[in-house]
Amino acid sequence: MTVRTRVAPSPTGDPHVGTAYIALFNRCFARQHGGQFILRIEDTDQTRSSDASEQAILESLRWLGLDWDEGPDVGGPHAPYRQSERAGDYRLYAERLIADGHAFKCFRSAEELDQLRAELKERSENRALKPADLELPADEQQRREDAGDPYVIRMRVPESGRCEIDDMLRGTVELDWSLVDAQILLKSDGMPTYHLANVVDDHLMEITHVIRGEEWLNSAPKHKLLYQYFGWDMPVLCHMPLLRNPDKSKLSKRKNPVSINFYRRMGYLPEAVVNYLGRM
Repeated sequence: MTVRTRVAPSPTGDPHVGTAYIALFNRCFARQHGGQFILRIEDTDQTRSSDASEQAILESLRWLGLDWDEGPDVGGPHAPYRQSERAGDYRLYAERLIADGHAFKCFRSAEELDQLRAELKERSENRALKPADLELPADEQQRREDAGDPYVIRMRVPESGRCEIDDMLRGTVELDWSLVDAQILLKSDGMPTYHLANVVDDHLMEITHVIRGEEWLNSAPKHKLLYQYFGWDMPVLCHMPLLRNPDKSKLSKRKNPVSINFYRRMGYLPEAVVNYLGRM
């Protein structure tokens, strides 16, 4: 097996030191095992993504010496490496899930969702919204679809039980299915959410190890379920500790400079920044 890792930043602002941190460990792991490191741009948020931000990410990672084997600027056998250029593929996979009974069209409005959550709170039910809460009767679905009402595609998830996630750092982690929502896979504008796009892309790009921040651990059950629905092998997961402020809160621009470009402008050597991130 050839080890293949990736980093998938969103081009929605200044390049974040957290991106460099995750890129560093993915690159080192791939190099250690004689594998490949891939850069993929997650630009499905059409309102916030920009070409300037993408270019800044590429330039800042190169300044740090974190080069990649495949990516939007260097190409590769699994192009394109921008998710916005793969939008048609995601719809096909979402519709496949519907056909197999693993997903459904959800026509619920924002007001209806607020009402459903309020009802759960009134009943003191500490759980996520499930397909049974969200899915409309067939005749009402048809009526709304005929009327041209917008809809999203959501995945079906278990209502109860436990999900075991195997993690390189943490061993076996158990998560409660009752807290996992019927995740939106395809938005009303036709663009995928992170969850669908990354599972599909990681499979098609033959990613063997997904090394990412621990904030994604709670999403791992959804991803594991999607791999099962598609009948694909799931990559090895490794959820890295987050970069934190001295008070243990999550690193944020409200408390510290988090842009890679800040440290570049201040005259820090790239080797010093990489060394510091590698010791976190």
